[in-house]
Amino acid sequence: MIQVKICGITNMEDALCAAENGAAAVGFIFHPPSPRYIEPQKAAEIIDRLPQHLVKVGVYVNQKEHLVRRVYENCRLDMIQLHGDESPEFCRQFPGDRIIKALELKKDEDLKKAALYDVAAILVDSRHAGLYGGTGKTSNWMLARQISQPLILSGGIKEENILEAMQMVSPAAMDINSGVESSPGKKDHVKIARIMQIINETDAGCAAPVIFTRRKD
Repeated sequence: MIQVKICGITNMEDALCAAENGAAAVGFIFHPPSPRYIEPQKAAEIIDRLPQHLVKVGVYVNQKEHLVRRVYENCRLDMIQLHGDESPEFCRQFPGDRIIKALELKKDEDLKKAALYDVAAILVDSRHAGLYGGTGKTSNWMLARQISQPLILSGGIKEENILEAMQMVSPAAMDINSGVESSPGKKDHVKIARIMQIINETDAGCAAPVIFTRRKD
């Protein structure tokens, strides 16, 4: 079954809504320039009150290794999403099964770059105007479907295109952010419920790799 991560969580109500509607994971963005940035201390307070089965993912952009680790431990995160220009060598400093690497795909050469990452999953997103994600722009679905590793599809996913995205790309998971918002950093609970209903009704019985898993330590 396709897993879903609702990303850009900034408050408890939105996180609980994601969980109640069947999301497998929620994402917290620790990149200050993002309009969905959340301070680690606030994220930790939210995480401490969330259901245990819900996977908590920290999103980082070009941060130092020790800073990534510090927030990962202090917030008791389950997985790390590296959403910047991090190299395969940088990613290898962490357990591969805990890492999601976000990439933008523009040409066939980018597929070779993606294959160099030994990670739990490749997340395909769209960048625009200097932003590393959360742009509302769709990613390159034709290239995304050629990724050899477990795939998380992101970039402009919303109620109007979710069905087409699932049928065209067949990802293992979906990462949804701006497509279920009323404003940056504030989720629309009706939109979350509707898009999760579409996914669940369409995805019944489909087999897919499990990407979002809880840490064991």
